[in-house]
Amino acid sequence: MRTLRFLLQKEFRQIFRDPSIIRIIFMMPSIQLLILPWAADYEVKNIQLSVVDHDHSQYSQQMVNKITSSGYFILQDYSGSYGNAMEQIEHDKADLLLEIPAGFEKKLIKENESTLFMAINAINGVKANLGGAYLRSIIQDYNHEVRLKWVQLPRFSPEMQIEVTSSNWFNPLMNYKIFMVPGILVVLVTMVGAFLASLNIVREKEIGTIEQINVTPVKKYHFILGKLIPFWVLGLLILTIGLTIARVAYGIIPVGSLFTIYVFAAVYLLAVLGLGLLLSTYTSNQQQAMLLSFFMMMVFILLSGLYTSVDSMPGWAQAITKVNPVTYFIEVMRMVVLKGSGLNDISSHLFTVLGFAVVLNIWAVINYKKRS
Repeated sequence: MRTLRFLLQKEFRQIFRDPSIIRIIFMMPSIQLLILPWAADYEVKNIQLSVVDHDHSQYSQQMVNKITSSGYFILQDYSGSYGNAMEQIEHDKADLLLEIPAGFEKKLIKENESTLFMAINAINGVKANLGGAYLRSIIQDYNHEVRLKWVQLPRFSPEMQIEVTSSNWFNPLMNYKIFMVPGILVVLVTMVGAFLASLNIVREKEIGTIEQINVTPVKKYHFILGKLIPFWVLGLLILTIGLTIARVAYGIIPVGSLFTIYVFAAVYLLAVLGLGLLLSTYTSNQQQAMLLSFFMMMVFILLSGLYTSVDSMPGWAQAITKVNPVTYFIEVMRMVVLKGSGLNDISSHLFTVLGFAVVLNIWAVINYKKRS
């Protein structure tokens, strides 16, 4: 314990001696957490809409007004020329084209049905899919309103209809910041822990101090613990700062217990830091460690379920998520923050990440080559 205490004193002094490290540890995650949730939003707004109205009837104008007043669409062009509207699409000035045929109102009243044509700019697939879905939903609502007016007239007989109402549990207003902030916080804690831990031993190699440690009676596990514990403490401190920012800036108060979050985070950081230390034992300079850490982080983030659902991924990708510790922490954060889950609910996640921590840290200790 005396040896470990001296190693920890050395590590903390080395960390706090470098002002740039302090800025990276504390300022970078804070700034990113204040900026990223505003961009990481699944809602698509300001969709540029081009309308080709061949009918110019009261019904067509009411439908266009309903679409533009929804808050999702901006009327970029309103004309009677399909060619001009397609030019708007081709020059990326419009995202969707809605063509209203001639006789739209007349056909709707006489034949009880009418058709519309929709062309979607699918270069941006996400915007195209969501924009098309929004437009179809608004048109269906307008159709329902029209039919409801007709039902009140004596010449139309009421028809049986099934109406579906929904209730959003755990996030009633579907606020994506409440959904995204916990996941982004996990990524920031992971990046700081994995990057700094992987660079630490490599930095010792480059400046030559590791040669001095190698000829001392310091055991390998003492050396690994001396590198791991300081960043474990800093990781929990960054998590605390992130939770404070989430509460002050976004009004996010976890439904569950903070104790549950910190218990899981403590185990999770052991796994992530163990991975960083393991990577550092395989690299000889900081550039190699940074590139390897960046590669691992890109895979972890994109296959973590932060932006896309794990269930929608192909089978081979879902298999990778099973060995991705970031996936488990994101799920736990969302479960605790939104749902109020406790330790019993996250026990499987906890023991899985604990297994990762044990394997990675033992591997790092064994792989660290210390000359006697």
